Formats: sequence, structure tokens, C-alpha cells
Amino acid sequence: MVGTKADDRASSRESQSSVTTWSRASTRTGDGDHLQRAGSTHGTGLRQSRPSAGDSSFRALARAHAERSRALKRGVMLRVDLHLHSNFSHDGRSSLQELIDRARECRIDRLALTDHNTVDGALNFVRLAPKLAIAGEEVKTLEGEVIGLFITSRVPPFLAPEEAMDLIHGMGGLTYLPHPLDRHRSNFRAERLMQLADRIDVIETYNPWCDATANRAAAEVADELGKVAATGSDSHSADELGRSWMEMEEYSGTEDFLEKLRFARHVVTASSGTGRRA
Repeated sequence: MVGTKADDRASSRESQSSVTTWSRASTRTGDGDHLQRAGSTHGTGLRQSRPSAGDSSFRALARAHAERSRALKRGVMLRVDLHLHSNFSHDGRSSLQELIDRARECRIDRLALTDHNTVDGALNFVRLAPKLAIAGEEVKTLEGEVIGLFITSRVPPFLAPEEAMDLIHGMGGLTYLPHPLDRHRSNFRAERLMQLADRIDVIETYNPWCDATANRAAAEVADELGKVAATGSDSHSADELGRSWMEMEEYSGTEDFLEKLRFARHVVTASSGTGRRA
């Protein structure tokens, strides 16, 4: 995918309401926003030798890129938001139907409902809007918050992070770390994320409520660990939906979802670091 061009970045600085987008290997810092390397080699220091045209891996990679190019040309892309709250959360303000209606207005195709320490709203959400909804939960662990995506039952709070993540994976879900290095919202530190790396599937590297420093630090850790990066709106009401999302190809199953998410295009319509929610 093509990263944000210089003239797009310049216009983004001029207006807070403008839309910022980025995808693979695109980086920017400053003015409250950053662009992380969503699908790069993630700074691991391990560079693969260039495959020859006869290698099966090369052919498979070429087919995958050709498929992505065709999907882009057809415009077959989903708008996805993986971090969202309803009034099933103690601090959520909107009903499920209000979120469904707002998603239609924003042309959002998939919403992960990730209420705090409960999956009740998410399971109802799936029943109400099966094509739109992804069942999730934002779980408070003993150290920081962890989101489970594609889950089928509640993960209880106040477990060790390892235990919560194992429960999520045990039901076929994916682990997603929201605002992991924001000092107001998480007790995780970069060193601890290194220890948990084998259990982490996705790291949220852009959250509109976090300041630029926290978002940038999360992006650097995701890059270093080779994890899939995500943008989430962290909306707590319907009117906040549409603040940020990702555009990705249609998927089949969680593993395919994770792979397609790696190449997603990130879209932000609000500056980082609003500081309105602690």
C-alpha cells in the first residue's frame, strides 16, 4: 500500500478536522499525530534474503499482493473499529441500537464491542447485528487492560495478564492491547510487554484519547515485537464513533483476520492527545 504523501501531511497540520491516513511502512511524528509502520518488518533486525522468482514463497507472496491490488481497485475494503463501548460499560453512554445507527451513518462495516469487564452487551450486539458486530471485552487485569476479540464468553477481571490472555485464546479469540503505554490508562511497561509478547496478537498504536508520546511508544513496541498494529476509536458514545478506523480486506476466520489487519489502512479524523478521558 502507498503511505501518506508529503502534501497530505502538510494539509493535515493545517486543519485538525482533516483526515489522516497511513498504511504500510509509513511514519510520522509531531503535531499530535503519528503514523506507525503497520505492516513493516517491525524493527526486529531480521531481514530475509530476497527470494527468487522460482521460489514457492515468492510466488505465494506475488499472488497475495496481486489479490490485494485487485481488491483495492474494486474498492472491496471494510471499515473496521476494534475498540468501542456501549451503555453496558459503566462509563458508556449509548445503546446498542444507537451504535448500529451511527455505524450506518459512518459507513463502518465491522464494530468490536469491547465493554469493560462484561461480554453481555457484545453477545446481544452480535444477535442484533451479526454482519456488523464482533464480540469483545476490555478486561482489567492485575497489571493493565487487555481486549479479547471474537470471544464467546466473559473473561473475569483481576487475573494475571497471562491467565486472561490464555482464556481469550482458549475460546478461539485474539488478544488486543489497548492504549498499552498510556500512563493514565494502563500499568503495563514496555519491558512487561516484551515478556508477554508470545501471547499478544494486536497492539493498539493509535488511540485518539492518548497523547502523541504514548501512541508513539506503543507503535515502537509493536514494531520491535513484530505485532500487528491497530487503530481504535475507544468510543464511549455513538457521537464519538467515526473518530478513527481501519480499512482492510474481507476475512474468513480469526487467523485470516489477523493477516489482513496487518496490511490495513489506518484512518484518523481527530488529533491525538485530546486528554478528555482518563
